[in-house]
Amino acid sequence: MLYAVSGPSTRISYRRSRLDYHGLQRRRLVPARLRVSASLPDANGVKVEYTPWLIVGLGNPGNKYHGTRHNIGFEMIDRISQEEGILLNTIQSKALIGIGSIGEVPILLAKPQAYMNFSGESVGPLAAYYQVPLRHILVVYDEMNLPNGVLRLAPKGGHGYHNGLKNVMGHLDGSREFPRLCIGIGNPPGSMDMKAYLLQKFSFEERKEIDAALEQGNGAVKNLVLNGFNHITTRFNLGQKYKYHKV
Repeated sequence: MLYAVSGPSTRISYRRSRLDYHGLQRRRLVPARLRVSASLPDANGVKVEYTPWLIVGLGNPGNKYHGTRHNIGFEMIDRISQEEGILLNTIQSKALIGIGSIGEVPILLAKPQAYMNFSGESVGPLAAYYQVPLRHILVVYDEMNLPNGVLRLAPKGGHGYHNGLKNVMGHLDGSREFPRLCIGIGNPPGSMDMKAYLLQKFSFEERKEIDAALEQGNGAVKNLVLNGFNHITTRFNLGQKYKYHKV
């Protein structure tokens, strides 16, 4: 099992390679293993070890899909990357990844680049390579069954006919026992085609709600990584459920 020992600094080793899976020259080399150096003991003087997290946002690669409803998972990864100062600058297992930490806990951020319906081709291999347990694989994706900008953080669940999530489950041996952060995008209006709706950009008002949701989601993810599912998560989900209800 891969563990990272608590400490304020990270030390990552790389395996030398010149080409990525598209045959393009890499800006950074693929990490061979994630290693975090530790210098801070706990109250008893014993060094504390942390299991890393794999946080994956689902979406489609390319400028064509940037800012669309179906790519909200990518936006959440970008927000965490910015807030925690983690560079997404390496290609591994058909995903754009970045390695860093939240607090003292090591994390691996990933944006699969094989298109939404094949997201599992990145998640499965990354989880196996870094030996991340299911309980530490957080998948972030868009959810039409939630109002726009409403979030839900759950420890497990089904795929709800989301093809990207369904593919991820298929590459995790069909398991549903992994956390997920759902970001509401609402349902298509009237008789609008679902695919067209998913690939549409947010309106001005919707974008304001989404930007606020990304900020709230970043805080929820940080709490999850540091403390697991706890009373703060319960309060977060309750607040999200009624965030647009006026008393």
